[in-house]
Amino acid sequence: MRIKTISRSVDEFTRERSQDLQRVFHNFDPSLRPMEKAVEYQRALTAAKLEKIFARPFVGAMDGHRDGISCMAKNPNYLKGIFSASMDGDIRLWDIATRRTVCQFPGHQGAVRGLTVSTDGNVLVSCGIDSTVRLWNVPRPSLEDSDLSSEKSAEPSAVYVCKNALLAVDHQFEGELFATSGAQIDIWNHNRSQPVHSFKPGNDSVISVRFNPGEPDILAVSSNDRRMIIYDIRMSSAAREIRMQTKTNSIAWNPMEPMNFTGANEDGNCYSFDGRKNEEAKCVHKDHVSAVMDIDFSPTGREFVTGSYDRSVRIFPYNGGHSREIYHTKRMQRVFCVKYSSDATYVISGSDDTNLRLWKAKASEQLGVILPREQKKHEYNEAVKNRYKHLPEIKRIVRHRHLPKPIYKAIAESRAVNNAKKRKDDRRKASSAPGTIVTKPLRTRRIINEREVE
Repeated sequence: MRIKTISRSVDEFTRERSQDLQRVFHNFDPSLRPMEKAVEYQRALTAAKLEKIFARPFVGAMDGHRDGISCMAKNPNYLKGIFSASMDGDIRLWDIATRRTVCQFPGHQGAVRGLTVSTDGNVLVSCGIDSTVRLWNVPRPSLEDSDLSSEKSAEPSAVYVCKNALLAVDHQFEGELFATSGAQIDIWNHNRSQPVHSFKPGNDSVISVRFNPGEPDILAVSSNDRRMIIYDIRMSSAAREIRMQTKTNSIAWNPMEPMNFTGANEDGNCYSFDGRKNEEAKCVHKDHVSAVMDIDFSPTGREFVTGSYDRSVRIFPYNGGHSREIYHTKRMQRVFCVKYSSDATYVISGSDDTNLRLWKAKASEQLGVILPREQKKHEYNEAVKNRYKHLPEIKRIVRHRHLPKPIYKAIAESRAVNNAKKRKDDRRKASSAPGTIVTKPLRTRRIINEREVE
């Protein structure tokens, strides 16, 4: 007669410390757990509700400017540093951790419209409506100084004078060249007082310029005549051109997919394009109710943040038509510039009320040191939410956002106008001969033409 005995090792059940949890072994046989799906659904519902309870995206405000914030720039070599400039010519370097000014850069006589930092983080380039380009040495010792109570001032290392007001500036991701835009596009070298190249795209001003992160010699610009143009600075003319129905206020390249770029448009939408095929937009990102003023991609390339004239900040997935998050406060005015932090954890917005605001990229994310058990719990909650996100109750809770009354009313009005227009088009199409009226898809509806520049 055979007898099977259960043998267990004492080491498997003995805790190393008295504070440790008792180890429990589970049998995952589904026949033993008939209520498993119901239990998981309840956990997903609880996780969705807890996410709303702990959603506290606003971290703090950085106050110090005396006029509206016009532009910002990240320091690629220093995580805690961010530069901001205002309409009165004041440029400041902030320490995000303490939310204090580290250094000021006085010198501009009017609004500063462009800021950018070299790849090594040692040179700051600024330009403004006073027709000057100023190069500044970034004070490295002050960034590591623990005593931030005293603000320091810096002097420009070089000042270049132009003929016209300048509206934007951007630095190459690799190299010593940077581009300024205004009445024309000028390509500069750090060590030369005159532009290396100049491009004249048309009669209107160029309001945005961005270098490609993958190809250092390619840049995209947008102008007041509603065009987006891609230049190769090794050539004497533009490569491709897209003309929209409304102008594009800002452009951002996807850092992980450098062939794709997204434009923040005056009509309240953002349009993502593939640089190799510009006949139609890859995706139309809708939710803002007023002009989108600025856009910036997350370092991961999976999301981007936008700031709008409707006094809100939104975070979009790179391939999603609607925003996953909206941030607003009662005191925040029109948002002119936004940036993602270099670690994709925070979002910084600069608005017309002279303040920079620091937000969490994930509204309910826990700040500070997280224990391994806590991290596993967060990951499990996220997994069960993803598993049951299609169910009505969880979908309603996850999607719900409180909106300011002006935005809520504007969305309802816009929806009514669009529905009336759609009904009118459907009736016209139904009463016309087949094939005489062609409905253009949304991705091509706002594009007037796209051509290769000879």
